[in-house]
Amino acid sequence: MQGMGKVLKILLVIGVAFSLMQSFAQAPSENTLVIAQSVDASTMDPPDIGSRPASNIAHHIFATLFEITETGDIVPYLAESYEVSDDGTETSFTLREGLTCHDGEPLTAEDVVYTFQRADDPENGFTGNTAGFIFDSVGYVDARVDSELVATIITDKYQSIGLGLLSEVMIHCKDSYEAMSLDEAAENPLGSGPYRFVEWVKDDRMVLEKVADFGLRDAAFDTLVWRVIPEASTRSAELIAGNVDVIANVSPDQIDAIDASGVAQVQAVQGTRRIYIGFNQRADFAEGSDGGAAIQNTDVRVALQYAIDVPTICATLLGTDCERATGLVNPPNDNPNLEPYPYDPERAEALLDDAGYPRGEDGVRFSIKLQSPNNRYLNDANVALAVGQYLTDIGVETEVELLDFRSVYVPLIIEHDAGPLFLLGSGGATWNALYDMADITQPLGRTNYTEWQNPEWFAGWDQLAQTRDAAGEREIINNMLEVFYNDPPWLLMYFQPDFYGVSDRLDWQARRDEQLVVYNATLK
Repeated sequence: MQGMGKVLKILLVIGVAFSLMQSFAQAPSENTLVIAQSVDASTMDPPDIGSRPASNIAHHIFATLFEITETGDIVPYLAESYEVSDDGTETSFTLREGLTCHDGEPLTAEDVVYTFQRADDPENGFTGNTAGFIFDSVGYVDARVDSELVATIITDKYQSIGLGLLSEVMIHCKDSYEAMSLDEAAENPLGSGPYRFVEWVKDDRMVLEKVADFGLRDAAFDTLVWRVIPEASTRSAELIAGNVDVIANVSPDQIDAIDASGVAQVQAVQGTRRIYIGFNQRADFAEGSDGGAAIQNTDVRVALQYAIDVPTICATLLGTDCERATGLVNPPNDNPNLEPYPYDPERAEALLDDAGYPRGEDGVRFSIKLQSPNNRYLNDANVALAVGQYLTDIGVETEVELLDFRSVYVPLIIEHDAGPLFLLGSGGATWNALYDMADITQPLGRTNYTEWQNPEWFAGWDQLAQTRDAAGEREIINNMLEVFYNDPPWLLMYFQPDFYGVSDRLDWQARRDEQLVVYNATLK
């Protein structure tokens, strides 16, 4: 009876939340699919997009040369084939014939080259996934037009996952984007994919409509509405009321209510997003506080690993069991020889003593700030608060600062200004270890948010560029992951479980990689 009482109590709370909003939402029609995420996009200019919620929308507006399926296969999309030069530094893509952009203009190799060159233009100042993570990871140099349908992407080295990385670049068309200012492009996406942009009401919704003659994808719904609903309880209320078809980031304490609603169910998947606490290694953080200086010491960073009870955090705050990460690579592609750091606060204290940071008379070893977003990742604020308490318990007095994700936290992360400690969730994959590792390909790379400088790690990337043998590549990967484990730039946490609420009217399956792909959703 206690379990039923809990469900009824949650349903009551959700019902109250819904009653307050009834006048603002209505059930979607048969031709409309409504999806709710927790945060809005900050931009819809493809090379500047750096968040998964924005990318989820954009990948319905824009197509890519190839695409990566959930099972890790890399399959043709706008391009029908590709060739790689002998030295691995040139990848030539042959486009399908008859492609068009949403402005009605033919999509050709010129548009592909323009997409890459525009993203790399320093005057544009782009900091998103394309301009940052992808270009840093592949060592992008330039692009050229070889013929009307053949475009070549030039890189400075061989990269065994180069095709997969390039498959994330969203192609947009030269004529329309040359005619727009950067501000206009950020708010008026004009794409190459199965849906076209219609309307964006900031912090409320974005509306897309199906491109009738788009021949590369079947799409069951004429209209997609992407709603922004920050509060988890409100998202659940809207799902149960029938006003939303899919919601992301279901709070664990609302799963029973959704499953008992009779109109929706929760799909639980083991996600690939790496949740970690970054140790900012930048010199000004070392000079700015005792805590910032302390975490420059490898021995301190190792000691702090033992202070956090990650399995208990997962069980109590995420509503599921999880194994602590040993690095930045999702299983089963991680190093199988590494064991997760155990929860052992006594060992943490002893290691801090040995590192030269004993408790003072007030019981404090040093003080430090931990910054975290609020309502971006699953129960992120409470996870940060729990980490702060665990650290405080071993004498590392921790102030937890919760920040708005889009307006405050993202700019801090982009500029590497978060810290000295910061909670972050970095998107990962199941198809290759190197994709997960590519967050840190350069000492000052744009996604190396900790500015970790370990020379052995970066020497590994040079070795990989000279390796064509799969077994040899795997040996280098394992060695690099051992370096990461022993000199951790992250306080290692977990791979985020993901909970999606899905209307019973839909036939749709959530993916592990946090990509909300809904053009394949249909009515039952």
